[in-house]
Amino acid sequence: MGTDETLAVLSNNLVYASMLAYTVSMVAFAVSFASGRGRSDGSAAVRADAAVAQSAAGSDPGAVATLERTAPAEGREPGRRAGNVAMSVMWLGALLLLGAVIARGLSAGRVPWGNMYEFSLTSALGISLTYLVLSLRRDLRWLGLFVVTPVLLTLGVAIAVLYTDSAPLVPALKSWWLLIHVTAAIICGGAFTLGAAVTVLYLTVARVDRRVAADINPGWTAVVARRVPSADRLDQLSYRINAFVFPLWTFAVIAGAIWAESAWGRYWGWDPKETWAFITWVVYAAYLHARATAGWKGQRAAIVGLAGFGCFLFNYFGVNLFIAGLHSYSGVK
Repeated sequence: MGTDETLAVLSNNLVYASMLAYTVSMVAFAVSFASGRGRSDGSAAVRADAAVAQSAAGSDPGAVATLERTAPAEGREPGRRAGNVAMSVMWLGALLLLGAVIARGLSAGRVPWGNMYEFSLTSALGISLTYLVLSLRRDLRWLGLFVVTPVLLTLGVAIAVLYTDSAPLVPALKSWWLLIHVTAAIICGGAFTLGAAVTVLYLTVARVDRRVAADINPGWTAVVARRVPSADRLDQLSYRINAFVFPLWTFAVIAGAIWAESAWGRYWGWDPKETWAFITWVVYAAYLHARATAGWKGQRAAIVGLAGFGCFLFNYFGVNLFIAGLHSYSGVK
């Protein structure tokens, strides 16, 4: 079956339109984040932010207490309107990207993730939708800037480095397991990215708290720390995200093994892609096990969680681009 060039061009145009929407959303999120007064819970991050503001303004020591008490009422804080605009435009960007993915699939008459370019598009969509769906349950505008940025980076790499023309699938990919296995992997990628973003913010806030407790100026990171939840809340949120998605990643690995038996006559052959998928599973399993049994929290657990995300990224980029194997379907020449 040939490709429909009209739909392929439409897909490309929708990708560019979505990138424009995501860029506007990123700017609005940045305005919201910079304008927000943040939390006023008396934590070290709040006191440090107040101290930094006092030092910059040359105010008297009593200004610290005043700054800690001046957080506006819920619903009227500065930056809320920009945050609402950012969320709305991000929804628009996700819808445009969904249209691009659908048009790409229709242009080739198959599911739209037969190479790294298409997988990158759907991964960016997965990150966006994971964040947007979670934001329906709780206010996550403070996280938006740290989500839309990797989405834009993923799309930029897809367009600039990974782009390939729409074409039929290679024979080994012509299976219903492509839909099942890769869909699970895309959802996992979105959730792992959110978990990693929250973990980085946790490490930032924890560092500010430690430096303030030691009477060391935390610098500009105090401003960031005040505009996100406390270290404990961030630590719990990252754990919940990773714990929620881990069973799905387990399913994705098992589904890949079943597909391998159907395509190549064996469940496991230690192909580089299989190996790094398993390494990723082991690292996240170690992270969850350490938290559940050894009581690991805080920085040690966060570093292990980020190591798991690093393995996931290497499995995505490194294995596909630099290591030859049965899963070398990047399409990049």
